[in-house]
Amino acid sequence: MSAVVQQALKLWGLEAATVSLIATRENHVYRVTREGETYALRLHRQGLHSNAALQSELQWLAAIGAGGVGVPSPIAAKDGRFLQTIDGVQVDVLTWLSGRPLGATTQGIDHPDRTGVFRALGQEMARLHTVSDAWTPSADFARWSWDRAGLLGDAPLWDRFWENPSLNVTDRALFANFRFTANRDLERLETTLDYGLIHADLVRENVMVDDDHVRFIDFDDAGFGFRLFDVATALIKNLDEPDYPDLKAALLAGYRAERPLDPSLLDLFMALRAATYVGWIISRLDEEGGHARNTRFIKTARTVLTKYLNRSTQSGG
Repeated sequence: MSAVVQQALKLWGLEAATVSLIATRENHVYRVTREGETYALRLHRQGLHSNAALQSELQWLAAIGAGGVGVPSPIAAKDGRFLQTIDGVQVDVLTWLSGRPLGATTQGIDHPDRTGVFRALGQEMARLHTVSDAWTPSADFARWSWDRAGLLGDAPLWDRFWENPSLNVTDRALFANFRFTANRDLERLETTLDYGLIHADLVRENVMVDDDHVRFIDFDDAGFGFRLFDVATALIKNLDEPDYPDLKAALLAGYRAERPLDPSLLDLFMALRAATYVGWIISRLDEEGGHARNTRFIKTARTVLTKYLNRSTQSGG
């Protein structure tokens, strides 16, 4: 156990807890159990978020949890603060959500009622958006924005996807064309789209399923964004599933049962979501599994970007 973890346990009064490391991707996440209660101890990736951004995330989690959305709740340390910094590492503690992940990227969906759980996912996503719209953040609330600049600008949130060093000449032309076309189309339509706080990473690993309940974890990427971006993120990793059309229809139906949704621009946001991963991996190519992920990301992006561009051309965009 690291010195940072040991110090964190003291700050939260959890010295006698059982601790196990469960995730080492963006953050190091530990499962902490004491006297029958279980928590998630998070050591945040250094340099990813400011203290203000992390405090805003915790503030938002508390608000949407109070609004009935299935999310973890922040736990204050003994000094009353939710966020601590130990040896330069930002640390917080959340309640542990029961259940299991909906699935994994390379292992498929782990649920007997596939369309049923995707309908529930769509409903809970819509509730998240509705509760977020009804909440008023504090004046110092600070989260990044998945807006047009954050997706397609010169300095996008997840790096310049069109400059991924693995792109061949043909792919570079495809990505450049997509960036130009998507920026043009989004600029024309962005003021008409539903925009607000979003999770931004509702992939299967971050959707916890417990019987009929669907809950969300890992709000690291959360911020302001187009609601269709959340929908696209929940769908993009399922494109190769044999029943993908049914999963998509179920998710959209679930969302619409709670909140209006116009999916006419979903192809655009599927392409935008795919492109972001090609940018995200640039700084992580040398990490374990980085090159394999990069290959998958580019393959998926090549397909959905081409589909979007073909549809844009046919529609006279």
